[in-house]
This record gives sequence, C-alpha cells and structure tokens, in this order.
Amino acid sequence: MSSSHRSDVSPGPQIKQTPGAFPDTPGEPESSNVISSQLSLSQAVYERRAEYTVSRKIRIKIGTWNVAALSGTEKDIGSWFVHGKGISESLSVLSFGDKDGGANAESLEDVGHQEARRSKKRSTTPLHEPGLMPGGEDIGLYVLGLQEIVDISSPTEALKPYNDPHPSRKWKHAVEDALPKGYIKVAEQQLVGLYMVIYAAPTVAPTVSSVSTTSVGTGLMGYMGNKGAVVARIVLGESTSIVFVDCHLSAGVEKGSLERRNWDASQVLSRARLEPVYNGGGEMEEASDSIGNENFAFWFGDLNYRLEGMPGEDVRRLLMLHTKNEYRLGEASKRKIEAELALYDKLSTPDPTEDDSSSRTSSSTHSASSIDTSTTLQASEHLDPSSDPASLQTTLQSLLPHDQLHQQMRKRKAFHDGWREGPIDFLPTYKYDVGSVGMFDSSEKKRGPSWCDRILFRTQGDKQAYEQKVNQEDAARKRDQEMKAHGMDDPTVNDEEVLFDYDPANDGADDEHDPEADTEGPEAAATDTSSKDKLHLEYYTSHQRVLSSDHKPLDAIFTLTYDAVDPDLKAKVHQEVARELDKAENERRPTVTVVIDHHTENQSNTHLSAEHEGVDFGDVRFDSPKTRNITIANTGRVPASIEFTDRIVTPDQSAGIVPSWLRYQFDRPSDRGSPGFESNNIYSLEPGDAANVELIAHVNDVNFVRRLNEGTAELEDVLVLRVHNGRDFFLPIHASWLQSSFGRSIDSLNRVPEGGARKSQTQHADRHGQGDTEGVKWSAPREVFRLTETIEDLMERAVAEWGMRSSNDKPPWEDFGWPFGNSDRDADALQESKQQVREALDCDVPISKAFTSETGPIRRLEATAGTLISFLTSIEDGIITEALWADLEANIIAREKAKKHLSAEEERIEILDILTSSPAHSTAFTFVTSMLIKIINEIVSAASNQREKHTLRRRLEEAYATIFAEAVIRAPLPTNTKQRIISQARRKRVMEIFIQADQ
Repeated sequence: MSSSHRSDVSPGPQIKQTPGAFPDTPGEPESSNVISSQLSLSQAVYERRAEYTVSRKIRIKIGTWNVAALSGTEKDIGSWFVHGKGISESLSVLSFGDKDGGANAESLEDVGHQEARRSKKRSTTPLHEPGLMPGGEDIGLYVLGLQEIVDISSPTEALKPYNDPHPSRKWKHAVEDALPKGYIKVAEQQLVGLYMVIYAAPTVAPTVSSVSTTSVGTGLMGYMGNKGAVVARIVLGESTSIVFVDCHLSAGVEKGSLERRNWDASQVLSRARLEPVYNGGGEMEEASDSIGNENFAFWFGDLNYRLEGMPGEDVRRLLMLHTKNEYRLGEASKRKIEAELALYDKLSTPDPTEDDSSSRTSSSTHSASSIDTSTTLQASEHLDPSSDPASLQTTLQSLLPHDQLHQQMRKRKAFHDGWREGPIDFLPTYKYDVGSVGMFDSSEKKRGPSWCDRILFRTQGDKQAYEQKVNQEDAARKRDQEMKAHGMDDPTVNDEEVLFDYDPANDGADDEHDPEADTEGPEAAATDTSSKDKLHLEYYTSHQRVLSSDHKPLDAIFTLTYDAVDPDLKAKVHQEVARELDKAENERRPTVTVVIDHHTENQSNTHLSAEHEGVDFGDVRFDSPKTRNITIANTGRVPASIEFTDRIVTPDQSAGIVPSWLRYQFDRPSDRGSPGFESNNIYSLEPGDAANVELIAHVNDVNFVRRLNEGTAELEDVLVLRVHNGRDFFLPIHASWLQSSFGRSIDSLNRVPEGGARKSQTQHADRHGQGDTEGVKWSAPREVFRLTETIEDLMERAVAEWGMRSSNDKPPWEDFGWPFGNSDRDADALQESKQQVREALDCDVPISKAFTSETGPIRRLEATAGTLISFLTSIEDGIITEALWADLEANIIAREKAKKHLSAEEERIEILDILTSSPAHSTAFTFVTSMLIKIINEIVSAASNQREKHTLRRRLEEAYATIFAEAVIRAPLPTNTKQRIISQARRKRVMEIFIQADQ
C-alpha cells in the first residue's frame, strides 16, 4: 500500500507514487450516529469479556527466504515450508527427537546425489525425506515472507512506481498446492521484490478479523521499494492482535551499511500505518494503527546483518570443515571444499625463513590457522557438545559474539525494545553456491558467511519490561545527578551535611546494565502481568539441504496460548446485559403510547386491510386527499419530546420525514411556535398529555401516478416517530391504489377495456402479473371523447340557463379561458365535483351520473372542463408528441425562412398531414379542436350584437389557444428566453388555426 505522507520536505510526485514510499495513513474515522444505548450495550458487554473468553492454543509457522530472483525456487516452497523437509540434522545443533521415525539413513538421498540431480523443474530437497519440522494440519497459521521475488538490482524493477502482481502468483499457487485442503488466505502484501502471504486453517480463519496490510519503502532515496518491509496485522479471536513484518534491509559490510540497516528498521517502525483496531466495546484501541501496541509481533526476513571483527575467509573455511562431512569421498563438492581448505593451509603456513616477529604477526593475522584444515572436525561422542572444541555448537558459539544484530541490540541501536530471537543452532544462511549444501561462496568475491536471515519476536510484556527497565535507569540517573548536585563528589563538603536515603533492597547493583539480559532465550513470555496469553518457541532452524538459492530458507514454529471470544458465551452475556440495560433504561426514559384510529370502509383489498398493523388509508384515488388520525399519549412519568424524523428509504423512494404522497398536521404548535404541519419540529408532552396528528394521503404527482399505474411503485412506507431519550416508534403506512386513466400514454389509453381503468386493474390481478395481452381496442382515448362530448352538451345547457336569468351579473365567460381556466367560485365544491368526474372516467360511468341533482349546468361544466385540462396535461406523451412537434416546428421554420404565406385552410392541411402519421394522436387532436369550435360558437351566440360577437370570439380563440397549446403539446420549451417566446407563439398558432373562424 502506498499513499501521501506529511513531511517538512515534500518528495517529488514520482516518489509519492512509489509502492511503499508513503504507507496509507488512515483518515479520521467517519462520524457515525451510533445510538448511545447501543454503544453502552457494547461497552457493558466488553467489560464482562472475562465471562465469554476461553483459552485457545495455536501453532504459528513463520518462514523467510531470499530467493535471489532465481527461477525454480518456487518448486521448493512446499517441501521446506509446509512439509518441514530439507533439514540437515548433522549441521544443526537443534534436536528433532524421533519425528516420523527419523530420517532413515539407508533410504535418505545422500548429498552428492541430491546436488547432482538438481533441476529448476522440481524440488531440490532430498528424496525419501520424511520431514523433521511439524507441518500440514498441525499448523494453524502459515506466515511466509519472501525477498527478491524479482531482480531488485534491475533499475526497471527497483524504480517501478507500481507493484507487479504477476511474480507473486506463482508463489501463492505453490503454497496453496502444498497446503492441506481448506486453508484460507487471510492476508497478503507485496512491495517490488518483497512478498508476504498468510494462510489460516479452516478452524482458525473464521476467528481472524481486523486484517490490515501496508508497505514501507526504504531503498533508493530512502523511499523506493527495492529495500524496505511489508507489514500485516490480524486479530485472533477478537482479542489478540498480531503484527508480522517481512523486511529486506540494506546490504553491505561497510560501517555505513550497518548504520543504514539500523535506519531502515527505524523507518519501518515510524512510517508503517495500519487501519485502527476497534475493541468489542466499539472504541478504537490506542495506537493500534502502528507497530508497538500489538499483543505479539514477529519481524523476519533478510535483515542483512553480518559477522564483524573477523576475516570472512577464516569464517568461510572454518565452517567448511564441518560441511565437508556431509559428502562422501570422491564427490565433486567434497573435492572442491578440500581444495579450498588445502589452499588456505598453504597460504596460512609460516615461511621458515621469516624471523620470529614475522611469524608472530602471521599467526596473529590468521587466527584460524591453528586448526588443521587438512583434517575433519569430528565432535567427540564422549564430550558435551558445549565443551567440545571440535563440535559444531562450539564453532557457532564462537562466531555469534561477532554477529552485528546481537551487537546492535546490546548497544540499543536496533531491535532493542523487547525484541528477542531463539537460539541460533544452525549454520549461517548466507552465502552459498547455488546447488550446494555446504559450499560457501566460491566466487571471486568469496563473501563471508553470515546469519543474514532472521526471525525475531516480541510480546507486549517484553516491550513493557524494556520500557520499565529504561524508566528505572532514567530514575537512577536522575538520583545520581541529584546526589552530585548535593556535593557528593566535592571533597570540601562534610559528609555529615549531606542527607540522603539509601535503601539496600532497591538501590545499588540492580541499576547496573547487564548486556546479556537484552538477548534472553525463547522462553514463554506473557503479554502483561495479568494475561494468560503466552508465546513459546518450539523450533528455529534453517533448511540446509534446499539448494535452489544462495540463501538457505529459515523457519520457526511458535505455540501461542491466548484468550479467544466464544461466540455462544458472548451471545449469552449480550442477552443478559441487554435485559439489564433495558430494564434500567425503561425506568428513567420517556414512554409514550400511540393509538391508531382504524377506519372500516369498502376497500379493493379487504384482506390486507384486516391484517395490516399501522395506518391503513384504504383505497386511494388520484388527486383525492384522504385522512387518518393517530393519538400520541405520554403514559410515562417524565415529560416526553416527540417528533417525526427521517425515515429509512430504499433507492427508489424519496428521502425525508414522509413520502411525497403524505403529509401530517399536529393539533398544536411546536415548542418553538411553528405551525403543526412543519417538519423538523419538536412537540413536548407532559405526563398524561396527548396530541392528535392528522395524516393526509394525497397522490397528485402525475409521474408518481404513472409508476403506480405501472405497478413499479406502491403506497407503502414506515414513519419514524422519535421519542427523545426514549424508544422510537416505527409506524407502518399503507394504502391501496386504485388505477387511474390519468398519467397514461395514448397507446395505453387505447388499450383500456370497457369498464375503464378500474376494470383493467381487476383484469391485471386475475392474470397474476402475466402482462397485458390485449390489443388496441380504440382508435383514440375514449376519455377524451367522453369529456369533449360532455363539455359540448353542458356548454349548450349552461348558456341557455344563463340566458334565462334576469341577473345583471357578468356572464362567466367574461373570465379568461372559462370554463377551462381556474375558477374562484366555491373552490372546495368544485374540487369535489372534479373528483366525481375523474371517478366516472376511471369506472367508465356516464359523466352525467357523477353529479347530484342539485349540481347546476355551470358547475358541472366547470368541473368537467377542469378535468379535461388535467387529463390532457397528464397524458405521458401528449396529444402532440415531442417527435410530432419537432416535425411541425421544422415545417413552420422552413416556411418562415422562405417567407411563404399559406391560407388558414392550407395551414390546417399541412399540420394534419404531419399528425396523421400517428392516427390515435391525430384523432384525439380532432376531438379537442372540434369541441373548442362548438363551444366558442355557443358562447358567441349569446352576444347581443355583431361587434360584441366578433370581440368575444377573438378573446375566446386567444384564451383557448393559449391554454390548450400548453395542455396538448408535450415538448420541452427552449431555455433561451427569446427562443422560448417564439416557440410559445408557434404552439399557440397551431391551436388557433384550427379554432379560428374563417375570415
């Protein structure tokens, strides 16, 4: 992982994009509106974690290998890492007991034959080897760290600003092929040539959580990924955090290289950033995003620390005195080693002609010459290996004081704050001839052997013990300084004048630093004084008989005992805590009771209404408001503050407190004095007080009506009544939609069967969603025909009725656009009449039967005319569709440009030619224009003289053309003001040309 990093000096953009250069720094946690009671519940459960944690054990195998970018190395990964093969017992001090009966000397392939048959196409480990290290299903966690899976010496690879995942795939596949069935990859991370992957057993994987990985580049310019580390963090059993660091530190034997290795390690510690860990109480654990606060940590890889203070040639030849024992007489590798040793003997033998001082100098320079390299170092069977000067253990112990890593740990320059390592009972892991068991680097450079590859570990207790020790040393130092300040070092000061306290139990020798204490053995260590978690190192060794790289792979097996969460026990504790908290909370929180006013009425879905819990509006029609009431009573002992709050919505629902088709009205102002229908208002209820809330369902949005008709929306929702510091109420809302002819397309209206839209609803239910298989029934919408026909009849009767009146009031047609314009006369009664007209249309009932006998012709006319405008406006594609209008307008524009003048009749013919391309739309248009001509003539006939008739006609034609152009034509207007005005005039002209009287 890579990301930006704040620094006083900002690196260039190329470095910022380099993998591992700037590990991700987790941002501020997103603000979460967690309910306080739920957080308290989590915290209370977490405080009782001792009741639901149980002790568990797990084996962790950690392997590290520098594969030197050599092909074929992946063939060995399963053999040594999973199956524990490739170990030479004779070249390891570690005892493996009699695992699997031991390696049968007669069947085990000898070293010479193993080296001779080495191939890149198969594993190089010995044939017939049973495997000495535990593996297979005995391991709970496999953690593999590799270095140089690509050639990092290549600038092309080292300077890549991205990770190429292709090289890591073969390693992942090789491990998965070797692992037992069911093991699951839980983490992986790559940084150029570094690659770490972690697999968990089937029983362990479900308990792994909070997985986070990152990388830190420390190579070129201090940020490139050719050197650095990859880091992974997991949590086991919801309780134990473990960090794994796979690194490749700077190489080289110079002093500057040593300091750079220490710097690399410090950079990994300071720059590695992981995702934070949240405990069971929902709180972020302190410093859990960095290395240092985890329960256990493992640091492994090619640390590149060398042997210091002795010639590499001496070390190389001293170790080959042991490795040559692996070969039989006459084998090529044995001859090669013996030739190297013979050459060394020749170079180290003093010249007899030299004087004594020269001989002493030569002897001092070649410290290893005292060993006769012409012979074989053979450990005595009668001596303890630790006291036998010829044993491998003695040789290793003589080299370890020169190990740079141990030196730096003792000097507290690197890996000193609690880090430990198991006993090194194996040969240095670097550097060998590829394909050889025991031939150290025979190239021209003849690099000195070193324990470059290491596995370190640390518990939380180790780190705390180190910090405590440092604090004690600081305190002792301050005491010394205070004593000096009191004159303890001044001989002129009288000792009797110096007062100080001395406690022999706490002061004195305990403050002295013991360098060996920093490198304790791998005994079990507790994470802290109260924890039962322990980490025990079982095995730590190299695989000497793996031949495919110049490094020998290294692995270690740990047994971890830790407290893990038992899900069943935790669920039981959770239930108990929830009950206790609920009981305590109920006693001090506000309590309200919601009473729903249930209505009984004839509904289209009586079964649903009987079973519905909540507010049921019953049948709901288009643009017909319907009300229900609920009562909210404070039945508790403390005042209650209530409000409707934002509800939970799905993607296809409108957000907010209530859906778009619902509103509410309290019977009182809010606490801040706002009207009872405004949202986001709080209402206070004293104990015993009650508030009435009126809920109004009103579906009047045509687009929503269209979705209801199509069945893609429904009148179902849940309101959330928030009781502050109390329990929220979720109030289900339901209504049954009655199909409407409004909001449909012309094609859909033509398919409405006899009986109206309501009949199509019944047929749809009978077909159980099989779809509308009906063909086209009508040539044009019957609703348009019925409305226009009724208006023509009612207009004639309304004009006649007005003519019989003796009143001096102005006639209704004096109002603009009457009867299609809005009328202020008795608006509520008019709205009710419109609802009756809509119901008659939807049920295919004669419109005349929609009115009571008391409703006069004028009121009937106004209701029917208003319904016609609403109906035409609601038609989805319009009578004149967007495509038809585009053709009409293009024709008009062409005529305007050509300055071509047509007669009214020619214009009508031209327009009809275009409209007839869609016969249903053309027929509906004819219904409307014919009606307008008739009612204009009817109204004009009531005028007293010719001049008045002419004026009235022109006014009616202009008004109707304006109103119906907007209702009939379904095409968007231009956004430009000038173009919009021009387009509106053209639309009006299309209507006028059909309703104007011929001149």
